[in-house]
Amino acid sequence: MARQKQQREFVLEKVTVQGAADGVEEVLLETNAGPLPARLHPAAEGRAAVVWVGGAGGGLDGPAWGMYPRLASQLAAHHGIASLRLHYRHPNYYEECVLDTLLAVQYLVQQRRHPAVALVGHSFGGAVVVTAGALSPDVAAVVAMSSQTYGTDLAPKVSPRPLLLVHGTADEILPDTCSRSIYQRAQQPKELKLYPGCRHGLDECRDQVDADVVGWLTRQLSAALAPHSGRE
Repeated sequence: MARQKQQREFVLEKVTVQGAADGVEEVLLETNAGPLPARLHPAAEGRAAVVWVGGAGGGLDGPAWGMYPRLASQLAAHHGIASLRLHYRHPNYYEECVLDTLLAVQYLVQQRRHPAVALVGHSFGGAVVVTAGALSPDVAAVVAMSSQTYGTDLAPKVSPRPLLLVHGTADEILPDTCSRSIYQRAQQPKELKLYPGCRHGLDECRDQVDADVVGWLTRQLSAALAPHSGRE
């Protein structure tokens, strides 16, 4: 009950654009429980969007020397897909981070008019997006990279939304058995991609991971937008 009360009271009060560089907006999502710094790679209304969240330390850039800005830029420039790179209010506080992610989805859907939103999270963030994906009807697809297992009890509830699990077989922080466990518990549609010799940050297999994640997101979001194509 306490968690449900907290969810009802956690609201977005104001959005401030603090600046822009190279087409990326520096956005502050101001909530009644503290600010959420973010970077928005904008796209037209009616197009799909992605929320990117980091590991236990939060941050805006993700793993592998800036994976998130790199992939977000590709999606915006080549596929017309918006991205919101989000920094948690309270990094490493799992339930708070889930609430942050849900609020980011709400912002993209209600204020930016993106009808289909995917979630991507790395490490601790993998568990965050699995849970947020299971809880939000506005989430169209979920990608969990190098994910921990703690906090993934709702993995079966991500379905019928597609779930992609990405993990390196040489992960020195969280073994690939973590993603294997999530995959076993999840329902279809689901996919597990393992990268031989790749470590936790996935930098050793950067090009292949980039191609796989961008390709998967564009396919899933295109399919998710199809029911909206006939709407005004």
